[in-house]
Amino acid sequence: MTLQTARLAVATSNKRTTVSRLRGWVYAAPTALFVIVLFVLPLILVFRMSASQWPLLAGDQGINLPDNYVNAVDNRFFWDSVRFTLKYTVLATILLITLGLGLAMLVQESSRWKGFLRTSFLVPSALGLASASLLFYVLYSPLAGPFAPIMNHFGWTFLGTPNAALASTLFLIVWRYAGFYMLLMLVGLQAIPSEIYEAARMDGASRWHTFRSITIPLLKPTLALTTILCVTGSLLAFEQFYILTKGGPDNSTITVVELIYSVAFQGQNDLGVAAAISVMVLAALVVINVVQLRAFRGSGEN
Repeated sequence: MTLQTARLAVATSNKRTTVSRLRGWVYAAPTALFVIVLFVLPLILVFRMSASQWPLLAGDQGINLPDNYVNAVDNRFFWDSVRFTLKYTVLATILLITLGLGLAMLVQESSRWKGFLRTSFLVPSALGLASASLLFYVLYSPLAGPFAPIMNHFGWTFLGTPNAALASTLFLIVWRYAGFYMLLMLVGLQAIPSEIYEAARMDGASRWHTFRSITIPLLKPTLALTTILCVTGSLLAFEQFYILTKGGPDNSTITVVELIYSVAFQGQNDLGVAAAISVMVLAALVVINVVQLRAFRGSGEN
Protein backbone atom coordinates (compact mmCIF):
# COMPACT_ATOMS: atom_id res chain seq x y z
CA MET A 1 0.00 0.00 0.00
CA THR A 2 1.41 3.36 -1.03
CA LEU A 3 1.60 6.38 1.25
CA GLN A 4 -1.05 8.19 -0.78
CA THR A 5 -3.43 5.24 -0.52
CA ALA A 6 -2.89 5.05 3.26
CA ARG A 7 -3.62 8.77 3.65
CA LEU A 8 -6.77 8.38 1.57
CA ALA A 9 -7.90 5.48 3.73
CA VAL A 10 -7.31 7.47 6.93
CA ALA A 11 -9.18 10.48 5.53
CA THR A 12 -12.09 8.26 4.52
CA SER A 13 -12.17 6.65 7.98
CA ASN A 14 -12.11 10.07 9.70
CA LYS A 15 -14.91 11.28 7.45
CA ARG A 16 -17.03 8.25 8.30
CA THR A 17 -16.36 8.77 12.00
CA THR A 18 -17.39 12.43 11.75
CA VAL A 19 -20.57 11.53 9.86
CA SER A 20 -21.40 8.86 12.45
CA ARG A 21 -20.93 11.34 15.29
CA LEU A 22 -23.09 13.94 13.56
CA ARG A 23 -25.74 11.33 12.92
CA GLY A 24 -25.64 10.34 16.59
CA TRP A 25 -26.06 13.97 17.67
CA VAL A 26 -28.99 14.37 15.29
CA TYR A 27 -30.67 11.26 16.70
CA ALA A 28 -30.06 12.40 20.29
CA ALA A 29 -31.11 16.03 19.74
CA PRO A 30 -34.90 15.53 20.18
CA THR A 31 -34.41 13.62 23.43
CA ALA A 32 -31.87 16.13 24.71
CA LEU A 33 -34.21 19.01 23.86
CA PHE A 34 -37.06 17.22 25.60
CA VAL A 35 -34.99 16.71 28.77
CA ILE A 36 -33.71 20.30 28.78
CA VAL A 37 -37.10 21.92 28.25
CA LEU A 38 -39.19 19.69 30.50
CA PHE A 39 -36.69 18.80 33.22
CA VAL A 40 -33.51 20.89 33.41
CA LEU A 41 -35.07 24.35 32.95
CA PRO A 42 -37.99 23.71 35.36
CA LEU A 43 -35.51 22.34 37.90
CA ILE A 44 -33.37 25.47 37.64
CA LEU A 45 -36.48 27.62 38.01
CA VAL A 46 -37.55 25.72 41.13
CA PHE A 47 -34.13 26.25 42.74
CA ARG A 48 -34.32 29.94 41.88
CA MET A 49 -37.83 30.25 43.29
CA SER A 50 -36.82 28.46 46.49
CA ALA A 51 -34.15 31.14 47.05
CA SER A 52 -36.44 34.08 46.25
CA GLN A 53 -39.44 35.85 47.70
CA TRP A 54 -41.93 34.84 45.03
CA PRO A 55 -45.63 35.53 45.68
CA LEU A 56 -48.06 33.82 43.32
CA LEU A 57 -49.24 37.00 41.58
CA ALA A 58 -46.28 39.34 42.10
CA GLY A 59 -43.36 37.31 40.73
CA ASP A 60 -39.74 37.45 41.86
CA GLN A 61 -39.23 39.96 44.68
CA GLY A 62 -35.56 39.27 45.37
CA ILE A 63 -33.45 36.83 47.37
CA ASN A 64 -35.13 35.41 50.45
CA LEU A 65 -32.69 32.92 51.95
CA PRO A 66 -32.94 31.13 54.30
CA ASP A 67 -36.41 32.43 55.17
CA ASN A 68 -38.20 30.26 52.60
CA TYR A 69 -36.81 27.08 54.10
CA VAL A 70 -37.41 28.27 57.65
CA ASN A 71 -41.01 29.14 56.83
CA ALA A 72 -41.46 25.79 55.10
CA VAL A 73 -40.34 23.84 58.17
CA ASP A 74 -42.35 26.12 60.46
CA ASN A 75 -45.56 25.45 58.52
CA ARG A 76 -48.04 23.89 60.94
CA PHE A 77 -48.76 20.99 58.59
CA PHE A 78 -45.18 20.27 57.50
CA TRP A 79 -44.16 17.59 59.99
CA ASP A 80 -47.64 16.03 60.05
CA SER A 81 -47.52 15.72 56.26
CA VAL A 82 -44.04 14.20 56.40
CA ARG A 83 -45.10 11.61 58.97
CA PHE A 84 -48.26 10.72 57.08
CA THR A 85 -46.42 10.47 53.76
CA LEU A 86 -43.83 8.12 55.26
CA LYS A 87 -46.55 6.01 56.86
CA TYR A 88 -48.45 5.79 53.59
CA THR A 89 -45.25 4.97 51.67
CA VAL A 90 -44.34 2.08 53.96
CA LEU A 91 -47.83 0.57 53.84
CA ALA A 92 -48.26 1.04 50.08
CA THR A 93 -44.83 -0.43 49.33
CA ILE A 94 -45.38 -3.51 51.46
CA LEU A 95 -48.85 -4.14 50.02
CA LEU A 96 -47.92 -3.59 46.38
CA ILE A 97 -44.66 -5.55 46.41
CA THR A 98 -46.19 -8.47 48.33
CA LEU A 99 -49.39 -8.62 46.31
CA GLY A 100 -47.58 -8.03 43.02
CA LEU A 101 -45.24 -10.95 43.69
CA GLY A 102 -48.11 -13.16 44.81
CA LEU A 103 -50.16 -12.41 41.70
CA ALA A 104 -47.12 -12.95 39.46
CA MET A 105 -46.51 -16.39 40.95
CA LEU A 106 -50.21 -17.20 40.59
CA VAL A 107 -50.45 -16.32 36.91
CA GLN A 108 -47.10 -17.98 36.22
CA GLU A 109 -48.20 -21.32 37.62
CA SER A 110 -51.82 -21.24 36.51
CA SER A 111 -52.27 -22.79 33.07
CA ARG A 112 -55.99 -22.91 32.36
CA TRP A 113 -56.85 -19.40 33.52
CA LYS A 114 -53.47 -17.78 32.88
CA GLY A 115 -54.57 -15.40 30.10
CA PHE A 116 -57.80 -14.43 31.85
CA LEU A 117 -56.08 -13.74 35.17
CA ARG A 118 -53.27 -11.70 33.63
CA THR A 119 -55.75 -9.54 31.73
CA SER A 120 -58.04 -9.12 34.73
CA PHE A 121 -55.23 -8.03 37.04
CA LEU A 122 -53.67 -5.72 34.46
CA VAL A 123 -56.82 -3.93 33.21
CA PRO A 124 -57.03 -1.41 36.12
CA SER A 125 -53.49 -0.22 35.25
CA ALA A 126 -54.84 1.19 31.98
CA LEU A 127 -57.00 3.66 33.91
CA GLY A 128 -55.45 6.98 34.90
CA LEU A 129 -54.97 7.57 38.61
CA ALA A 130 -57.16 10.68 38.61
CA SER A 131 -59.94 8.81 36.79
CA ALA A 132 -59.63 5.86 39.17
CA SER A 133 -59.77 8.25 42.14
CA LEU A 134 -62.96 9.83 40.80
CA LEU A 135 -64.44 6.38 40.29
CA PHE A 136 -63.71 5.37 43.87
CA TYR A 137 -64.92 8.74 45.13
CA VAL A 138 -68.33 7.85 43.75
CA LEU A 139 -68.12 4.31 45.14
CA TYR A 140 -67.24 5.67 48.57
CA SER A 141 -69.92 8.37 48.53
CA PRO A 142 -72.28 8.10 51.55
CA LEU A 143 -75.08 9.57 49.43
CA ALA A 144 -74.84 8.12 45.92
CA GLY A 145 -72.42 5.22 46.33
CA PRO A 146 -73.62 1.64 45.79
CA PHE A 147 -72.54 0.72 49.33
CA ALA A 148 -74.19 3.76 50.93
CA PRO A 149 -77.28 1.97 52.34
CA ILE A 150 -75.20 -0.75 54.03
CA MET A 151 -72.60 1.69 55.33
CA ASN A 152 -75.20 4.09 56.67
CA HIS A 153 -77.14 1.27 58.30
CA PHE A 154 -74.14 0.06 60.30
CA GLY A 155 -72.69 3.53 60.82
CA TRP A 156 -69.54 2.71 58.88
CA THR A 157 -67.62 5.13 56.73
CA PHE A 158 -65.02 4.95 53.99
CA LEU A 159 -63.51 8.40 54.41
CA GLY A 160 -64.93 9.77 57.65
CA THR A 161 -62.06 8.82 59.99
CA PRO A 162 -58.28 9.04 59.50
CA ASN A 163 -57.74 5.27 59.55
CA ALA A 164 -60.71 4.61 57.27
CA ALA A 165 -59.55 7.27 54.81
CA LEU A 166 -56.04 5.82 54.70
CA ALA A 167 -57.32 2.25 54.29
CA SER A 168 -59.76 3.27 51.56
CA THR A 169 -57.04 5.11 49.66
CA LEU A 170 -54.67 2.16 49.99
CA PHE A 171 -57.38 -0.10 48.57
CA LEU A 172 -57.66 2.20 45.56
CA ILE A 173 -53.88 2.18 45.04
CA VAL A 174 -53.66 -1.60 45.34
CA TRP A 175 -56.52 -2.03 42.86
CA ARG A 176 -54.91 0.42 40.44
CA TYR A 177 -51.25 -0.65 40.62
CA ALA A 178 -51.14 -4.31 41.70
CA GLY A 179 -51.41 -5.49 38.10
CA PHE A 180 -48.55 -3.25 37.02
CA TYR A 181 -46.24 -4.60 39.72
CA MET A 182 -47.45 -8.11 38.92
CA LEU A 183 -46.24 -7.59 35.35
CA LEU A 184 -42.81 -6.43 36.51
CA MET A 185 -42.50 -9.35 38.89
CA LEU A 186 -43.64 -11.78 36.20
CA VAL A 187 -40.87 -10.60 33.88
CA GLY A 188 -38.35 -11.19 36.66
CA LEU A 189 -39.74 -14.64 37.44
CA GLN A 190 -39.68 -15.73 33.81
CA ALA A 191 -36.01 -14.71 33.60
CA ILE A 192 -35.09 -17.35 36.20
CA PRO A 193 -33.96 -20.55 34.42
CA SER A 194 -36.38 -23.43 34.95
CA GLU A 195 -33.42 -25.82 35.28
CA ILE A 196 -32.64 -24.35 38.70
CA TYR A 197 -36.12 -25.22 39.98
CA GLU A 198 -35.89 -28.71 38.48
CA ALA A 199 -32.57 -29.30 40.24
CA ALA A 200 -34.07 -28.08 43.52
CA ARG A 201 -37.03 -30.45 43.16
CA MET A 202 -34.69 -33.36 42.45
CA ASP A 203 -32.82 -32.50 45.65
CA GLY A 204 -36.10 -32.65 47.58
CA ALA A 205 -36.38 -28.94 48.33
CA SER A 206 -39.80 -27.79 49.56
CA ARG A 207 -41.74 -24.99 47.87
CA TRP A 208 -40.97 -22.61 50.72
CA HIS A 209 -37.25 -23.43 50.66
CA THR A 210 -37.22 -22.98 46.87
CA PHE A 211 -38.96 -19.64 47.18
CA ARG A 212 -36.64 -18.41 49.94
CA SER A 213 -33.36 -19.72 48.57
CA ILE A 214 -33.86 -19.44 44.80
CA THR A 215 -36.73 -17.15 43.83
CA ILE A 216 -36.02 -14.24 46.16
CA PRO A 217 -32.23 -14.07 45.60
CA LEU A 218 -32.55 -14.28 41.82
CA LEU A 219 -35.41 -11.78 41.86
CA LYS A 220 -33.44 -9.09 43.70
CA PRO A 221 -32.86 -6.86 40.62
CA THR A 222 -36.61 -6.84 39.96
CA LEU A 223 -37.36 -6.25 43.62
CA ALA A 224 -34.93 -3.32 43.62
CA LEU A 225 -36.64 -1.76 40.61
CA THR A 226 -40.17 -2.24 41.94
CA THR A 227 -39.25 -0.98 45.40
CA ILE A 228 -37.67 2.19 44.02
CA LEU A 229 -40.66 2.82 41.75
CA CYS A 230 -43.14 2.19 44.56
CA VAL A 231 -41.34 4.29 47.16
CA THR A 232 -40.83 7.19 44.77
CA GLY A 233 -44.44 7.12 43.59
CA SER A 234 -45.78 6.90 47.13
CA LEU A 235 -43.66 9.77 48.41
CA LEU A 236 -45.06 11.90 45.58
CA ALA A 237 -48.68 10.89 46.21
CA PHE A 238 -51.15 13.64 45.38
CA GLU A 239 -54.13 12.87 43.12
CA GLN A 240 -55.68 10.10 45.19
CA PHE A 241 -55.70 12.08 48.41
CA TYR A 242 -56.64 15.38 46.80
CA ILE A 243 -59.67 13.80 45.11
CA LEU A 244 -60.76 11.37 47.81
CA THR A 245 -60.04 13.14 51.10
CA LYS A 246 -58.77 16.67 50.28
CA GLY A 247 -56.47 16.24 53.25
CA GLY A 248 -59.24 15.32 55.65
CA PRO A 249 -60.67 14.41 57.93
CA ASP A 250 -59.17 17.03 60.25
CA ASN A 251 -56.09 17.45 58.01
CA SER A 252 -55.01 13.91 58.83
CA THR A 253 -54.26 12.79 55.26
CA ILE A 254 -52.21 15.69 53.93
CA THR A 255 -49.23 14.47 51.91
CA VAL A 256 -46.09 16.51 51.29
CA VAL A 257 -47.01 17.16 47.65
CA GLU A 258 -50.50 18.18 48.72
CA LEU A 259 -48.90 20.63 51.16
CA ILE A 260 -46.78 22.06 48.32
CA TYR A 261 -49.92 22.62 46.25
CA SER A 262 -51.72 24.20 49.20
CA VAL A 263 -48.85 26.58 50.01
CA ALA A 264 -48.46 27.59 46.37
CA PHE A 265 -52.07 28.01 45.28
CA GLN A 266 -54.19 28.10 48.42
CA GLY A 267 -53.83 30.05 51.63
CA GLN A 268 -50.33 31.52 51.49
CA ASN A 269 -50.04 31.73 47.68
CA ASP A 270 -46.28 31.67 48.16
CA LEU A 271 -44.36 29.97 45.38
CA GLY A 272 -41.04 30.56 47.13
CA VAL A 273 -41.96 28.50 50.20
CA ALA A 274 -43.61 25.86 48.02
CA ALA A 275 -40.45 25.61 45.92
CA ALA A 276 -38.37 25.28 49.10
CA ILE A 277 -40.49 22.28 50.15
CA SER A 278 -40.11 20.86 46.64
CA VAL A 279 -36.31 21.11 46.86
CA MET A 280 -36.35 19.32 50.21
CA VAL A 281 -38.55 16.57 48.74
CA LEU A 282 -36.15 16.21 45.80
CA ALA A 283 -33.16 15.94 48.14
CA ALA A 284 -34.98 13.34 50.24
CA LEU A 285 -35.84 11.31 47.13
CA VAL A 286 -32.22 11.33 45.98
CA VAL A 287 -30.97 10.18 49.39
CA ILE A 288 -33.64 7.48 49.74
CA ASN A 289 -33.02 6.11 46.24
CA VAL A 290 -29.24 6.05 46.77
CA VAL A 291 -29.70 4.20 50.07
CA GLN A 292 -32.04 1.69 48.41
CA LEU A 293 -29.66 1.06 45.52
CA ARG A 294 -26.70 0.54 47.85
CA ALA A 295 -28.76 -1.74 50.10
CA PHE A 296 -29.87 -3.96 47.22
CA ARG A 297 -26.39 -3.93 45.68
CA GLY A 298 -24.81 -4.89 48.99
CA SER A 299 -27.28 -7.70 49.60
CA GLY A 300 -26.73 -8.94 46.06
CA GLU A 301 -22.97 -9.17 46.60
CA ASN A 302 -23.43 -11.11 49.80
